Amino acid sequence: MRSPLTTLCYVERGDSYLMLHRVSKKNDVNKDKWIGIGGHFEEGESPEECLLREAYEESGLRLTSWKFRGIVTFVAEGWPPEYMCLYTADGFEGELTDCNEGLLEWVPKSEVTKLNLWEGDKIFLKLLAENAPFFSMKLMYCGDVLTGAWLNGKEMELFDVCDETGAVTGKVTERSVAHTAGLMHRTAHIWVVREQSVAESEGRYELLMQKRSLRKNSFPGCYDVSSAGHIKAGDDYLESALRELSEELGIVAAPEELEYVGRFDSGDILAKFDGRPFHDREISAVYVYRKPVDAAALKLQEEEVDAVKWMPYETVLQAARSGDPDFCVNERGLKLLGEYLDAKERENYEKSIN
Repeated sequence: MRSPLTTLCYVERGDSYLMLHRVSKKNDVNKDKWIGIGGHFEEGESPEECLLREAYEESGLRLTSWKFRGIVTFVAEGWPPEYMCLYTADGFEGELTDCNEGLLEWVPKSEVTKLNLWEGDKIFLKLLAENAPFFSMKLMYCGDVLTGAWLNGKEMELFDVCDETGAVTGKVTERSVAHTAGLMHRTAHIWVVREQSVAESEGRYELLMQKRSLRKNSFPGCYDVSSAGHIKAGDDYLESALRELSEELGIVAAPEELEYVGRFDSGDILAKFDGRPFHDREISAVYVYRKPVDAAALKLQEEEVDAVKWMPYETVLQAARSGDPDFCVNERGLKLLGEYLDAKERENYEKSIN
C-alpha cells in the first residue's frame, strides 16, 4: 500500500509559484488539476527527505531553502485518508526538467486561484499568501465537491456558489475565499419592522437596526439589517433566515411569521479590511417580521451584535444613498423593502374600503 503521508511544496520564484498541471497519468485523483510538487513518503523517510526527493524527481530542482507551513488532512469518499505536509520553498538550484506527471509552469501568485484547483487548496493558498502561522487543516470531499473544512480544529463556513440568478451551480467554496475572489453566494436579510410612533413627516415605518460587533472582520461597528446571514452550503433561504433571527436577536419565529419580500443582487461591493480586499457579492432573499418586538428585551448574540436601535425607514435609506460610513446597508435591498411595504399598505387600504 502507498503511504498515507505525503508532501506538497509551492516553490517560489519572485512573485510566482511553480505549478504542476496534472495531465499525464491515468487514474490520477488529481487529473487535470493544478497543484504544487510533491508525493508520497517512501519507507523510513522524514518529511524533509520526502520533500527534497520529490522536488528533484518532479522538477529537477534541488531545494536549498524551505519552510514547513502546515499539516493538511484529506478525507475523501472512496479514497484512503491522506496526511499532507505543506511547504513553501524560496531557494533552489538547477534547471527545470520535464515531469512525467504533467506540465510544469511558473504562474504569478495573483493568477494561481484562477486555475483549475481543488477548492480546499484555495483555502490553504490564501493562508500561505497571508503568511499565516503553522496550521492544521482538515478537508473533506465527495468527488470534486468540498463538503467540510476545519482550521486548527474549528469548522469553517462553506457556501454554495451561485450564478447571477441565484441558482446554485454545484460548486462549494469557503467563506473567506468567496469574499476574496468575489464569488456570488447567497444570504438572507430579515427586517424587523413596526409602524412609526413619531411624527408623520418622518414616514410610516421604523426599522430595527443592528449595530455590528466591533469584533467583526467586515464593517465593524456599522448599522446593518435587523438580522442577516450567509446561507450555508446545502441550506435554503427560509431556514437560514429563521436561524439567524434566533441566533442574533433571540427572536424565535415560525416560518409563516416571515413575509417573503423578494431577492436582489447586491452588486460587487469592494472594501478593504486589515489591508486586504473584501468583495461582497451576494444574492439576498429579503423577509419582513412584524410581530411586536421590545428592543430592550432582546437577547443579542455578543460576537455578532453590539446593540440595536429603531430608526425611520427614510433615515436608513438616506444613509445608504449618501454612503454614510456608519451604515453598511445595501440601497437595492432597502428599495425592495420600501416597495413591498408600500404595496402591502395599498393592499390593506383597498381591503378596508371594499
